Amino acid sequence: MLRLAAFTTDPAGGNPAGVWLGDALPPADEMQRVAAEVGYSETAFLAPDPGGAGRFRVRYFSPLAEVAFCGHATIGAGVALAERGHPADLTLRTNDGEIVVSVQPGPDDHQVATLTSVEPSVRPARADLLARALDLLAWQPGDLDPALPSAVAFAGVHHLIVAVRDYATLAGMAYEFDPMQALMLEYDLTTLQLIWRESALRFRARDPFAVGGVVEDPATGAAAAALGAYLRDRGEIVAPASFQISQGVEMGRPSLLTVSIVPDDPRIRVSGTAVAI
Repeated sequence: MLRLAAFTTDPAGGNPAGVWLGDALPPADEMQRVAAEVGYSETAFLAPDPGGAGRFRVRYFSPLAEVAFCGHATIGAGVALAERGHPADLTLRTNDGEIVVSVQPGPDDHQVATLTSVEPSVRPARADLLARALDLLAWQPGDLDPALPSAVAFAGVHHLIVAVRDYATLAGMAYEFDPMQALMLEYDLTTLQLIWRESALRFRARDPFAVGGVVEDPATGAAAAALGAYLRDRGEIVAPASFQISQGVEMGRPSLLTVSIVPDDPRIRVSGTAVAI
């Protein structure tokens, strides 16, 4: 069992993730027990998968339940495997499909892992979902950025994307935990991707993760991939392109995520560093 901070070079920053490495995955109830004991928003469990070197079966557990995909634990797992001599190019078989991860040397001797998502999808947010989410956040329709209408985006799991006009609205984000958890379970949402567009290629984000038993996630790779799909579908970015997401600042765990799109590939790439805690 390893503990890493993803999307940072500072063990006190980023998003902590558990990474369990073994010869075979434990039973599901044991993985759930371990994830609850570790207490991070997610723990990734990995064991070799048939098909050759660099292939792994992976399952992700929050303290409360299994989740289909977790970006920051994937980044942490990629760095952990590369540091232990595994191939730089990895294939991780999740519950919902294969994720490609590549790891390359970065600045100051840090490893940079890049995950390639499953094929994403984007749809407009239902009016009732958006109204209920705004009510729980105590936000008004006038607080929203009309240039970035709300949507539900998928890049492994589903996220409600809500953009606000002003950073002050995002900075003051708060909500009632139990009603938000119920809403997210009802609509099969993994996080709310709440964003403010700082510039054309820089966003600030905060991600409630009530379904995982966590008030807020300091770095969310899956939501970053979903945002990349959303921006591409709207024509806000055109391949080849990349942009950055600053997240976790308000929590005291600053994180930096880089999102990229390439021509002729619908999948989204999310890159970041990870360091041992």
